[in-house]
Amino acid sequence: MSKGREGPAAGGGATAILLRYLREQNRPYSAQDVFGNLQREHGLGKAAVVKALEQLAQQGHIREKAYGKQKVYFADQEQLPAAGDAELRVLDADISARSAELQALLQGCRQLEAELKDLNSTMTTADMAREVEELKKDCASYTEKLERIKSATNQVTPEEKEKVCSEQKLYCKEWRRRKRMATELLDAILEGYPKSKKQFFEHFVLVQEEVGIETDEDHNVTLPTAV
Repeated sequence: MSKGREGPAAGGGATAILLRYLREQNRPYSAQDVFGNLQREHGLGKAAVVKALEQLAQQGHIREKAYGKQKVYFADQEQLPAAGDAELRVLDADISARSAELQALLQGCRQLEAELKDLNSTMTTADMAREVEELKKDCASYTEKLERIKSATNQVTPEEKEKVCSEQKLYCKEWRRRKRMATELLDAILEGYPKSKKQFFEHFVLVQEEVGIETDEDHNVTLPTAV
């Protein structure tokens, strides 16, 4: 009589439960996955699950693959009944429907993530309340300052402001004209000066008090931009 593969334990034994589960699910699982999925329903311990899976693999009822230190177990495809054309069409239709459902769920997740991002970037009610109180304080401070300015007796009239601005323009124009004349004069002197410009100005600094020439840099001032 020819030898056949040793069958798994009958009844509610762990090997029978695991073999039936792997064939029904028809996908790879680690021992931890199987334990987590079946522990509550069947009360299987992890050691019993590991032992039963190894036994089934050794007997050839399931396949075993190692990925690094982890092993995965799955049903032997050659021992599963071949699906007919009608069943394959049903499976294909089910795959298409589930794929469409998955895409819809992914799109919904992306929309929810975008909404969550927007909500996280907005102020909370408490933050907005604090911001409103700060703005109220600022408004009160500005209002008080404005009232002080309005009630001041030394306000500058538009005519006085215009006069000051006109005088500033006039003085800046004269300042600019005299500075240009001085620069042109110094450039003319430098044309016949035997030393460098730097040496000339070093000598000029020593004698400027005697000749009465002062530069803008001496007083740390800058000519205003023309209005």
